[in-house]
Amino acid sequence: MDTQKQYFSRAEAAQAQYDIGLRSHMLKVYNYMASGLALTGIVAYAVAHLAVASWAPLALTDFGMTLYTTPLKWVVMLAPLAFVFALSLGINRMSYATASMVFWVYAAAMGLSLSSILLVFTGESVARVFFISAATFAATSLYGYTTKRDLSRFGSFMFMGLIGIVLASVVNIFLGSSALQFAISVIGVLVFTGLTAWDTQRIKEIYTELDGSEIAGKKALMGALSLYLNFINLFMMMMHLFGSQRE
Repeated sequence: MDTQKQYFSRAEAAQAQYDIGLRSHMLKVYNYMASGLALTGIVAYAVAHLAVASWAPLALTDFGMTLYTTPLKWVVMLAPLAFVFALSLGINRMSYATASMVFWVYAAAMGLSLSSILLVFTGESVARVFFISAATFAATSLYGYTTKRDLSRFGSFMFMGLIGIVLASVVNIFLGSSALQFAISVIGVLVFTGLTAWDTQRIKEIYTELDGSEIAGKKALMGALSLYLNFINLFMMMMHLFGSQRE
């Protein structure tokens, strides 16, 4: 009887230790993600402020003209994508410190890329959509963390939807169709909320495979990157649906 009690006691202690470690890992993921979003927001606000003349709203300064009306705009738009590929494909060859630096530079580059949103949409609508996106993200991520249901099959379906969205967005660059953009945005909201739940569950499951603080740090960083991308894309899709453009 005493042996059985000791067995259950050790099992409970091991489970408690696992739960503490998991919570610590997920907290690190969310902290990375939130810090990245904060840096993105600060850079976006600062760049938009520098790009607009103080004496005339929406009148671009020399800096704004260079940034938004010259070929440099393509560099600004594509730079975040380059950093994502660099981090995703090179994470195993990077040290934890290097990977962290790349993540922060990527978040800053994303802020530079998104600065134009503050010029196109009103500040009130940006703030409103941000809080709607944050609430939606929090609810779906919580679901992914707590549900016992296997979301992997839905994740595969959502990934296919993501590819469709990318292709449709590229096509719409040339078509400029508002109806197609509306459809992309509606489907995008569904896809990125689904990916948020799936990625959260996947990050949680990956924790059981971790071995060593270096690997754990990199896995937390990549998990944060996945959730960060989901949030940014969810926010962008909702901006197209609910944002109010400046007149």
